[in-house]
Amino acid sequence: AMAIPAFQKVRKSSQDKTILNNLRQLNAAAQQYFLEKGVESVSSDDLVGTDTDKYIKSVQKVRDETYPATLNATDTELVAGGAQGTVTYRP
Repeated sequence: AMAIPAFQKVRKSSQDKTILNNLRQLNAAAQQYFLEKGVESVSSDDLVGTDTDKYIKSVQKVRDETYPATLNATDTELVAGGAQGTVTYRP
């Protein structure tokens, strides 16, 4: 009975870290895009995909979270959220 809550806590922590890493990758890809294209915002669809001009092959969701649809050069934080809460990345 004591193992189940501990397992759930470790699982949530692991999922949060995966989501945080996804946000870091999106931010890094967006920053590279801004430098290369000279723009101030980018759609996530322009960053993620299997085409050779994309910066990230895929973003693996771990608990049906949603990621920002648009990233801006002025963003001070990126938030991914879903039914089980949110994860915030502050670059």
